[in-house]
Amino acid sequence: MTHRPYEIDQLISAKSIAARIEELCADIHAEFEDTDKLVVVGLLRGSFVFIADLVRELNLPVEVDFLEASSYGDGMESSREVRIFKDIRGKIEGRDVLVVEDIVDTGHTLNHVVQILSARKPARMKTIALLDKPSRREVDLAADWIGFSIPDEFVVGYGIDFAQRNRNLPYIGKVRFTDQA
Repeated sequence: MTHRPYEIDQLISAKSIAARIEELCADIHAEFEDTDKLVVVGLLRGSFVFIADLVRELNLPVEVDFLEASSYGDGMESSREVRIFKDIRGKIEGRDVLVVEDIVDTGHTLNHVVQILSARKPARMKTIALLDKPSRREVDLAADWIGFSIPDEFVVGYGIDFAQRNRNLPYIGKVRFTDQA
């Protein structure tokens, strides 16, 4: 599959991301300081870099699990149909859970995942998203913690991809197509 040519402009620096993760982890620690173990559920694939940095900064006993869900495929627009490709392996009933999302756009994916996991009766469940696009929201949902609110731009980097490319950028970048007249 070929794509239109594009360039990437830095939107959020790696240094800004690291500083924000420190702040978020202080809030998470305050919320879960009494936990015997926090189950951190990462939504694959876009959140894997955020999860790694987040759990390294958390001063709590953590267990990491993953759920793969998507409403995008290789496209730039949400299909609004959330598909679960991989479920978590562990049990969360009666446990403290933190759901980690890379970006909340329309809100359909995170809303669907929260419904699925809530039905499994965790003791407490909170959500965190690295990025939030509130102007695109179609579902009445807000993550408990947000790293950065961003405008309606297509972004890549820090684990977030465009057709499986650019996940390895250490920053968040805005995609700018170069073939536009």
